[in-house]
Amino acid sequence: MVERANRTANFRLVVLNGRAYVETYEKGFQTRDVFTLWGILQLLRRYPGTIPDLDMMFDCVDWPVVRSSDFAGENAIPPPPLFRYCGDTETLDIVFPDWSFWGWAEINIKPWQDLLKDLEKGNKMQRWQDREPYAYWKGNPEVAEKRMELVKCNVTENQEWNARIYVQDWKKEIQQGFKNSDLGNQCHHRYKIYIEGSAWSVSEKYILACDSVSLLVTPHYYDFFLRSLLPLVHYWPINENDKCGSIKFAVDWGNKHKKKVQKMGKSASSFIQQDLRMEYVYDYMFHLLNEYAKLLKYKPRVPKNATELCSEIMACPAEGIEKKLMMESMVNGPIDESPCKMPLPFNQLSLDSFLKRKESSIEEVLTLEKQFWKEQKEKT
Repeated sequence: MVERANRTANFRLVVLNGRAYVETYEKGFQTRDVFTLWGILQLLRRYPGTIPDLDMMFDCVDWPVVRSSDFAGENAIPPPPLFRYCGDTETLDIVFPDWSFWGWAEINIKPWQDLLKDLEKGNKMQRWQDREPYAYWKGNPEVAEKRMELVKCNVTENQEWNARIYVQDWKKEIQQGFKNSDLGNQCHHRYKIYIEGSAWSVSEKYILACDSVSLLVTPHYYDFFLRSLLPLVHYWPINENDKCGSIKFAVDWGNKHKKKVQKMGKSASSFIQQDLRMEYVYDYMFHLLNEYAKLLKYKPRVPKNATELCSEIMACPAEGIEKKLMMESMVNGPIDESPCKMPLPFNQLSLDSFLKRKESSIEEVLTLEKQFWKEQKEKT
C-alpha cells in the first residue's frame, strides 16, 4: 500500500531508531518539500526517541488525489496512504501541517512561532470600529476561476459590493522585498475574505488570525484544523454561488450588528493564537505519526536511494532567506514537557450534532440573505 503511493509522491521518508532518511522522487514546488522535511526533523529534535519507526509517502501538490470512489466496492484494493497539506470529502489523503509553519522562503514569510507575535501586535494597531468598513482580499486570482469571479466584486460606477479586492503583483513584491505584503500589518479592514485557490490556501490561517471578521467563501478543502471552526462563531459563511451579493450582505449586516461580528472576529483570532500555537502543531504531528506507525505491518527499511537527514545536514549548505528561516525555526533541543494528550474521538451522536450545527448556521445566513435581497428588490 505504501509503495503504491509513490505514483504522485515527491518524497519517501523513513524514520528508523529516531533517525530520518529521505528518498526524493521529484522536487517539490519552490521549497515546500525542504521545509516539510525540516519540520519533521524539528519534531524529532523536540521529542527524541518518541517517534516510532515509520515509512511514509508525501505529496507536496495542493490538491488531494486518492479518490475514495477508486477504492470502493467488493473487489477494491486498499488505498495508498499518502500525506499532503489538505483533503476533501471525496478523497483519503492524510492531512499534515503545511510547510509555511517553518517559513515560506520565496515570499519572505516568517516561521509561525514568530509570525503569531506579529499578527497579535497587528491586531492592536487599530481598533475594529476604526477600520475600513469593507471586506478585503489581496492575492493571485489567476490560479482559480472562483478567484477571478471574486475580482468582479470590486466597487464599480454602478455597484458597491462593500469589497476591496487587490491583485497581488508578485514580481513587484519580490523586487521590493514584500514590503507591502507584511502579514502583521494587514488588519485595516473590518472584514477579510478567504477564498480557495486551486485547492486549499495557506492564507487561511493568516486571515483567521486577524480579528477582523473572516468571510469564508464556501470551502471545499480542509487542512488539519479548519473543520474545528464553526460558522457564526469563528467566521461568516459566504455563498460561493453569489459571492458579490453574499459579501455585500455580510458587510451590511455586520456594520449594523457590530458587537456580534466583533465577537466572531475575536473568537477566530483567539483560536489561532491559543489552539494553533506551534507546540500544538508539533503535538498534532506527533500523534498523527504515532497512530500511522501503528498501522504498519512490516519493519521499515532504509530505501536503496535514500540519504540520511538531520538538521545540521540541511541547514549548513542553505543560504540567504532559506538559511535564516531554518535558524529561526530550529528546535534547540528536547523539551521537558510531554505532548498533549490526544482527545477521544467523536462518537457518532456528537459528530452528527456538530455537523448539524454547522449546517443550520449556514442555512440561517442564507435565509437572512434571501430576505435582504427580497427587500432590496421590493424597494426598487
